[in-house]
Amino acid sequence: MSTTVQYGDLAVEVGDDHVATIEVQRGPNNHIDVAMVDALAAALTDLDADERCRAIVLCSQGKHFCAGGDFSPNAAVPPEGGGEGGAGQRRRGVYDDADRFFSTSKPIVVAVQGAAIGAGLGLSLVGDFRVAAPEARFAANFARLGFHHGFVLTATLPRVVGQQKALELLYTGCRLKGEEALAIGLVDRIAPLSELRATARAFAREIAVSAPLAVASIRRTMRAELVADVRSVIARERAEQDRLRATEDWREGVRAMAERRLPDFKGR
Repeated sequence: MSTTVQYGDLAVEVGDDHVATIEVQRGPNNHIDVAMVDALAAALTDLDADERCRAIVLCSQGKHFCAGGDFSPNAAVPPEGGGEGGAGQRRRGVYDDADRFFSTSKPIVVAVQGAAIGAGLGLSLVGDFRVAAPEARFAANFARLGFHHGFVLTATLPRVVGQQKALELLYTGCRLKGEEALAIGLVDRIAPLSELRATARAFAREIAVSAPLAVASIRRTMRAELVADVRSVIARERAEQDRLRATEDWREGVRAMAERRLPDFKGR
């Protein structure tokens, strides 16, 4: 019998097929913040110790998988390029503990509908695989905000799409639809929106029928360098974000996004 446990805005269910589902319940945009990071890290840690779980589907309710940080005037927490920041006293950042996502042993299949933008792209790359709807949109839009990327994209993105394509995505902030993301390896499978979760779950079941100890061992071996790199880049990304958050270009980037226009950056 399946069971459901709530971790803040996340619902976690472990099915009889050894596949767990983690659903982010902040629709329609599923913006990310420190509380979500903590909840997801706790859920992944608990599932790692749960012998019923052999693979995980990470998905979101609503229109978008994760539209990044909330930059609206009414945001409960000021953004950090997809989460937290602002002037004044230094606070714990969204990405400070991102390494907690990569040290667990259960494979993750991510189901992406709508936007996976900024921190949302970073969240999708926590997974081993991504299944996306054709209408899904992926973008590392940090530079268009006058900002440095975060969520350890320095470590994850080049491993998935290669160094050159990663540079293109980070420098330009261009958006990719599902089929375009599939063509460069950012997405592993495409499924119609109505079949997205079922396809992701079927993918996870393919993994779950393999020997769980062997899969966990293989995953630890294959991701060992990634885990080490993730831990080493967190401080660098955070320092660059702190530095650039004090610039005029950052303020212009946020204004331009709110006003739905191209930014007019001055390089200061």
